[in-house]
Amino acid sequence: MKTAALGFQHLLAMYAGAILVPLIVGEALGLTSEQLTYLVAIDILMSGTATILQVVRNRYFGIGLPVVLGCTFTAVGPMIAIGGEFGISAIYGSIIVSGLFVLLISRYFGKLVRFFPPIVTGTVVTIIGITLIPVAINNMGGGEGAADFGSVSNLSLAFGTLLFIILLYRFTKGFIRSISILIGLTVGTIAASFMGKVDFSAVGEASLFHMVQPFYFGMPTFEWSAILTMILVAMVSLVESTGVYFALGDMTDKTLKEEDLSKGYRAEGLAVLLGGVFNAFPYTAFSQNVGLMQLTGVKSVRVILVTGLMLVTLGFVPKVAAVTTIIPTAVLGGAMVAMFGMVISQGIKMLGSVISESPGNAMIVACSAGMGMGVTAVPELFAQFPSGIQILTSNGIVAGSVTAIALNIVFNMTPVKTEQERTAVVQQESA
Repeated sequence: MKTAALGFQHLLAMYAGAILVPLIVGEALGLTSEQLTYLVAIDILMSGTATILQVVRNRYFGIGLPVVLGCTFTAVGPMIAIGGEFGISAIYGSIIVSGLFVLLISRYFGKLVRFFPPIVTGTVVTIIGITLIPVAINNMGGGEGAADFGSVSNLSLAFGTLLFIILLYRFTKGFIRSISILIGLTVGTIAASFMGKVDFSAVGEASLFHMVQPFYFGMPTFEWSAILTMILVAMVSLVESTGVYFALGDMTDKTLKEEDLSKGYRAEGLAVLLGGVFNAFPYTAFSQNVGLMQLTGVKSVRVILVTGLMLVTLGFVPKVAAVTTIIPTAVLGGAMVAMFGMVISQGIKMLGSVISESPGNAMIVACSAGMGMGVTAVPELFAQFPSGIQILTSNGIVAGSVTAIALNIVFNMTPVKTEQERTAVVQQESA
């Protein structure tokens, strides 16, 4: 019973993050309430599946640490952009390929990680967070194209939800603080129901039980720019997961070897691949659950396994998923400002310790962020370029990420000879 209670506590800690991604992406893509219910349900189920793949260690995959996996917020902006340009089928084609890519490089990623130091990953995460803010602001008004966009009632709900989350985060600690977003969404929805803005029909129409269905939204399609974007997202997620692995290894007094990391990456790649097949999301290690372990002192793999099994069970019950789809868009927008703001602050935090190390690092951030935001604001800038080059320039996140990787190689990985070294070379050649 105690193990079940601790497992449920971890479920609550990650639940808001797990359901927000499908709700945000589904709203942006204009899914019906039935499709949105399926998307939330399959995401909950796949979060549980991904967690089980990671904690059940075997000779092929699974790091065997108490790590909870959930859909990565890093993928939200790219998925919305890909869906808007190529359709939902291209989203899942790119996720499937990125999952296969992670599986292929899992053995070697420890060597590739040198190309993704904090200056690169911090820049990428910051760009992604900034590009998501317009989505949140649109939702605060009631959603793009809404008849009552920007109405007093919508703005009251949005800012009221945001204020409640801020106050909860400021004046509580521990577990309550860790689920402040979830509580804020609940309170905002209750307030909206008194204003007649909550439609419960989706809950009534949802079935009590369903079976999962591969390619629910149709067969995947494959677009090079979408695939490249999702591979970059996967690489950033692997870097973030590596930090979680080492944090958990330290907490559990386990020394991680290269083979352990490879199994962890392999489990994550398998989770991403299955996410694409079952029309869910890319998955990564959730850091909020690490914070909960530090708070409770309970670091048992068995507890996290119970959390995974609970998530899988809930994923087969659409009525539970349907409850989350009744959250009004304005309430969701208020919570999204906090969530996306945290993505930006995470990126800034990653940059904080390295941006002042050298003038070159400051230039990497300046040019990469400028390129990322510039292409996002003016996507037609490179319209005259050949299609092969447009793969790298048509998306702000890709353009900013590629710029960050290239400039990091130029500033931090290319040796620069000093004046004395150059003089010595000239003397040697003349001799």
